[in-house]
Amino acid sequence: MSPDELNTLLEAMPDVRDGLTRTERIILYVLQETQRELDGRNVPTVMLYGRVLEYVDLSEQELHLYLDRLGVKGDGR
Repeated sequence: MSPDELNTLLEAMPDVRDGLTRTERIILYVLQETQRELDGRNVPTVMLYGRVLEYVDLSEQELHLYLDRLGVKGDGR
């Protein structure tokens, strides 16, 4: 197994402690930190997407799928 294949496998495997994947954990961390910077206000999805891209390569559609799976609700905008 190549290092890239191993990394892909580890990326998709949920953590035994809470069932979150690495990508889900990053999204939640970035969301929390951004919300803290905005004094608790809602974080625009485009802002979250830009910041998540600094850590993980994913499409905007994939981000929306992760947010839906994590139960993160937008305000409809």
